[in-house]
Amino acid sequence: MHLPPEEDPRLTFTVAPDANGILPDRMIAAMAAAGLILPAYDFVESQIQPASLDLRLGDIAYRVRASFLPGPGATVAERIDELKLHEFSLADGAVLETNCVYIVPLLESLALPPEIVAAANPKSSTGRLDVFTRVIADGTRRFDMIGAGYHGPLYAEISPKTFPVLVSEGSRLSQVRFRTGDAILNADELDGLHAAERLVDVDDADLSGGVAVSVDLSGEKANGFVGYRAKRHTGVVDVDRRSGYSVEDFWEPISARPDGSLILDPGEFYILASKEAVQVPPDYAAEMVPFDPLVGEFRVHYAGFFDPGFGYAGAGGKGARAVLEVRSREVPFILEHGQIVGRLVYEKMLARPDAMYGQRIGSNYQAQGLKLSKHFRV
Repeated sequence: MHLPPEEDPRLTFTVAPDANGILPDRMIAAMAAAGLILPAYDFVESQIQPASLDLRLGDIAYRVRASFLPGPGATVAERIDELKLHEFSLADGAVLETNCVYIVPLLESLALPPEIVAAANPKSSTGRLDVFTRVIADGTRRFDMIGAGYHGPLYAEISPKTFPVLVSEGSRLSQVRFRTGDAILNADELDGLHAAERLVDVDDADLSGGVAVSVDLSGEKANGFVGYRAKRHTGVVDVDRRSGYSVEDFWEPISARPDGSLILDPGEFYILASKEAVQVPPDYAAEMVPFDPLVGEFRVHYAGFFDPGFGYAGAGGKGARAVLEVRSREVPFILEHGQIVGRLVYEKMLARPDAMYGQRIGSNYQAQGLKLSKHFRV
């Protein structure tokens, strides 16, 4: 028997007016069932993560002259018409060249209710390939932010910075979180959570403005190595191919220096790791935010989402170090061992996810140390 739409429980989705938190996996699925998330095709396995939804590329890409934001009253499609150089199909896969800017309509669009906002971020594997990716929505003034009540399509802006990449319709480079109210823990709440769960494995944790994360340049946890520097003029990386490439064809290992320092060369891309092991308890999610830009001319961590259960013992972790995707800006910059490079801001989940990070599918990054993306054979 088919119920009329107003009586079909699958087509209703509500949150309490005073609710504060990030929506978990089952609520993301419920949003889709209620027509608040509109995929062009059914979701695929593992697309719904514990606290986020992977977004899929559509079947066409546009190379554009420059990055842009549509701004109020304008659509992304209108700006594409003004700025596109050419368009091409992704149905059978296509290579995106380095330092070019591409816009790809996504297979997911949104019809958000007035109490829910969305925020996007690159997936971990995307950031570790140095693929600069942001989500754009119609009428917006900010990248990766979709306002409450937004009804419309989503687009990915993609610009590979180091490796040319092969993408196809359905490739997943970005993810989106949905939240209602104010989910960020205040200073007292963060102190209490750390006291109960020990969010970071140091005795003198710096919790001001989030859990401080510093860089490990000692080499003690990786047999004398501190990270990797990306090679130039490499082959293409297929973003959907797991364990398909030799590390030495794309990366140069970096040995620790006796003084615990590393000079970042402008224009080079580095994979480093945090000194601290961190964890995200099941009822919380976290996001890496940049440290004060006034303390250094470098950028850390393209992919900032940490799902519930990351590094958590109950989900197969025993604390996990944060992998840092590092670029110097305009000038050479010296990083020192133990230098703070970012902060983990913790947020409340609206409810505990059905599956924590690493449980539903084997994650490449649970209990990680210094680790490249899943595309490279170890």
